[in-house]
Amino acid sequence: MNEKLYWVGFNLVKGIGAVRLRALNEHFGDLAQAWEATPSQLRDTGLSSKIVENIVQMRSSVNLENYYEKILSKGIVVITSQEDNYPNRLKEIDQPPPVIYVRGDLIADDFWAVAIVGTRRVTAYGRQVTDELASYLAQNGVTVISGMARGVDAIAHQAAIKAGGRTIAVLGSGVDRIYPPEHRSLSDQIINQGAVISDYAPGTPPDSSNFPPRNRIISGLSMAVVVIEAAETSGALITASFAGDQGRDVFAVPGNILAPQSKGTNRLIQQGAHPLLSGRDLLDTLNLTRVNEQRVVRHAIPVDATEAKVLDVLGREPLHVDEIRSQTGLAIESVSAALVMMELKGMVQQVGGMNYVAVREEQSEYLVNKL
Repeated sequence: MNEKLYWVGFNLVKGIGAVRLRALNEHFGDLAQAWEATPSQLRDTGLSSKIVENIVQMRSSVNLENYYEKILSKGIVVITSQEDNYPNRLKEIDQPPPVIYVRGDLIADDFWAVAIVGTRRVTAYGRQVTDELASYLAQNGVTVISGMARGVDAIAHQAAIKAGGRTIAVLGSGVDRIYPPEHRSLSDQIINQGAVISDYAPGTPPDSSNFPPRNRIISGLSMAVVVIEAAETSGALITASFAGDQGRDVFAVPGNILAPQSKGTNRLIQQGAHPLLSGRDLLDTLNLTRVNEQRVVRHAIPVDATEAKVLDVLGREPLHVDEIRSQTGLAIESVSAALVMMELKGMVQQVGGMNYVAVREEQSEYLVNKL
C-alpha cells in the first residue's frame, strides 16, 4: 500500500504534529506499522491516552485508500517532508509540516520567493504600495507568497498574476475549502500561475485557530517577509515574528504615525526591521537584482562538480582565489574559470583583490543539492 496514505492518516489525527509523527516513524520503522499498532504499543511511544484514543477513532472511521483516492480525484497533490519535491526552504524551518497538500505546481524556481502580508483593512496607500511591489517582484522573477486573505494578501496575489509572475497562497483550511469564499476565482488564477497549498487535510474548514500556525509556512517558504500595513495586533505581525525566528529578513513599509494600519509596521521598523522604501531596495538587500538572467544561465548551464567544490569552501567571509585553490585542490585555471561562470550565475561575488564570497549561503546549498 502507498506509504503516503499513512502520512495522510496521521495528519488527520488531532494531536499528531511534526514531532510526534517523527517519533512514531522512528519507533515503528515506518508509519504503516504505526497505523496498525495496538493501543498499548502506541502508548509505549509516550503518546497520551487521549491521543491514542484519537488515533484508534480515526482508524475506525476513515478508509485511508478511499480518502486518498478522493484527494487525488480533486487534483490535489500530497507531498511529504521526506520527498525530493518538498520545498527546500520549508525543510529549513523548525518542525516543518510533515505533509503539505498542493493544488497547482511548486517548482524549483519558487526558491526565489518573497512574502507580502498585511491588514485586511487596507488603505489606498497600502493598496498602491502592495500592487506596485508585487508587480515589481513578479516582473523580476520573484515568486510572491501570501495567505489569500482579504486586503493586502489578495492584492499581492492579483498584482503578481497580472504582471505574469508566479504566486503561492498558503491557506488556513483545506485546499478544497477556499476562504474567504469570494476568492474562489482568485484561487483558480493562482493555481494556473503557481499553487494553493496547506498543511491542513482536505475538507478542513477555515477556523480562527488555524491561521496563526499557517503563517509559519508563509514565512518558511520565503527569503523575506514584507509587511505593508498592520495594526498592532495584526496577524501579519505573527508572520513577521515567525520570519525572525526562521532567520528570514523582515521588511516593513513606513506609514503615517497616526494611522492605525501603520502602527504595527512602524513598530517593526523601530524593532529593527528593514524600512522598505522601494522594490529595488528589497532586491538589492536580498541580492535579487538579476534573478531572471541568473535563472536562465543556471538552467542552461547547470552547476558542475568544480563549481560545487568552490561553493563548498565559500561562505560570507571573503576568501582569496589562491586560498580557494588550496582548499579545493583544483588547478588555478579551473578555479578561475569556475569563478567567472559563477559570477555570471549570481552564485558568488568578488569583493575586491581577487577575494570572493558566496552570494547567499542558502542559495549555494540549494544549487549544490540540485546536482
